[in-house]
Amino acid sequence: MNTPAPGRAARGFSLIELMSACTIAAVVAGLALPSWQGSLLKSRRADAVQALTRLQAAQEQYRGNHGHYAATLETLRLGPRSEAGHYTLMLERESDGRYHAAAAPAPGGAQQADHDCAPLTLAVDSGFVRPGPTRRCWNR
Repeated sequence: MNTPAPGRAARGFSLIELMSACTIAAVVAGLALPSWQGSLLKSRRADAVQALTRLQAAQEQYRGNHGHYAATLETLRLGPRSEAGHYTLMLERESDGRYHAAAAPAPGGAQQADHDCAPLTLAVDSGFVRPGPTRRCWNR
């Protein structure tokens, strides 16, 4: 251990102390990063839930006015992307009383890593809703 010369106060950190602090910080960051990324994926998933909920409300309003569900997003005056742009929306009318909607991660977007809940789906049959792939993906 280095001792300062008589009459001089010790200043700063030694290289070993600095490297020890950097190592500890790297280990903590390595442990926290996956959890943080998972939280980001989950929070961005709310963009898809909001888009599909808006689509469902528009479909029910359209059905109330026309007696059947709309076949295209354009008919509902909805764009092909979610509000924040993390998801691309798709709509397929299976019959007058049934449709299937999906929100898939936008190509090249951050949600491409969300393998467990991509795409989020919404199957509606005569007003009865079946969210997918799981209710956990919808934060319910």
